[in-house]
Amino acid sequence: MNYKQRIVVIGAGFGGLSFCKKIDKSKFDVTIVDRNNYHSFPPLFYQVASGGLEPASISFPLRREFRGKKMKGCRFNYGGVRTIDTGAKTVITEYETIPYDILIIAAGTTNNFFGIPDLQQRVCTLKSTSQAIRTRNEVLLRLERAAIEQNPDRRRRLLTFAVIGGGPTGVEIAGALGEMKRYIIKREYPSISPEEVNVILVEGSDRLLRTMSEASSEDALRDLRKLMVEVRLNKTMKSYDAEGLITFTDGETITADTVIWTAGVTAERFDFKNFMPGACPGGRLPVDEYNRVEGTDDIYAIGDISYHADEVWQKGCPQLAQVAIQQGECVAANLNNPDKSRPFSYNDKGSMATIGRNHAVVDLNKVHYSGWFAWITWMAVHLISLLGMRNKAVVLLNWIWSYFTFSSSLRLILRQSINPSSPVKN
Repeated sequence: MNYKQRIVVIGAGFGGLSFCKKIDKSKFDVTIVDRNNYHSFPPLFYQVASGGLEPASISFPLRREFRGKKMKGCRFNYGGVRTIDTGAKTVITEYETIPYDILIIAAGTTNNFFGIPDLQQRVCTLKSTSQAIRTRNEVLLRLERAAIEQNPDRRRRLLTFAVIGGGPTGVEIAGALGEMKRYIIKREYPSISPEEVNVILVEGSDRLLRTMSEASSEDALRDLRKLMVEVRLNKTMKSYDAEGLITFTDGETITADTVIWTAGVTAERFDFKNFMPGACPGGRLPVDEYNRVEGTDDIYAIGDISYHADEVWQKGCPQLAQVAIQQGECVAANLNNPDKSRPFSYNDKGSMATIGRNHAVVDLNKVHYSGWFAWITWMAVHLISLLGMRNKAVVLLNWIWSYFTFSSSLRLILRQSINPSSPVKN
């Protein structure tokens, strides 16, 4: 029996699954490790946070995915990776030690709070399904409490929602909150006037959607204002205290009980032993043209965690799903046929963002369009990208129902109960 090299893949996101589907399982023994037992669809976290979709609609059980033809032969091991020992060639999770011959790091990114003290404990974030659920709970809780609050100052704080960061996620969640303000408040919270609700989007640069065209930035700004979202540009947050006071670097302040942070990301960090990877912006791992981590022969990084720079993308490829998918496919093809290895080159298929019903922006090569057709394009692309026919059908039905009724059965405050003591390590 021929020896199969052991490949360990850290992360079951777009890049990790893309790699596993393309790698030749007859040549390699493949294990994928993730701290969740499901794959999530990050572009729709904001819809979970705003009560538009249930979490299960944008998540797919990994073990079911591994039963499929393209994943057959791969194993899934549950656990969060803590240490990578390049000397012993092992990956260490909180539960086990896994040996590898080839390591694929596809762990993605987490929130970057830029060193602002205690910010992580005080703001809502949208980098995981659980964070999206927490954000939904916080938004709905503020509305319920404001509906019975008599003190005008306290009521104003409860009804002020500040979104920090004007990238695609910030624009999309601000647009969703703007739709709630315009269409939902007067129907479901009769004691609250829509004019009392303040949705404020704060961006540190001079325009929204900096990674997209200026036309997209202008269209997004116009559409957000139609949804009664206040947009403040050239504002950088300095602090957010326990009393709800947001302070900006120019001295201006805002009081808000709810702050949704989308201002930046940083690479997931690991404790490396016997090797220290180079430093790149955002904590990303520097890789060569074949996506090997610089200084190694058997460790690859793909997706948001990798820093792949070339003549076209001199500051590194954008942190988008398409980059991760293409890198995963490229690395798998090179390992399958090492004699025909080709360097990675990102094929930019465009960018898009939605601002609410009938409003989206799309940049496709040098073509820009917005409005209803862009919105339909956005929906179609995201539906196609979801795993599982059930998820596709449920999301489509939810969108159709919400479009015609302006209603959702998902605006529920669901809090985690205290777990009973258990001999099983959580």
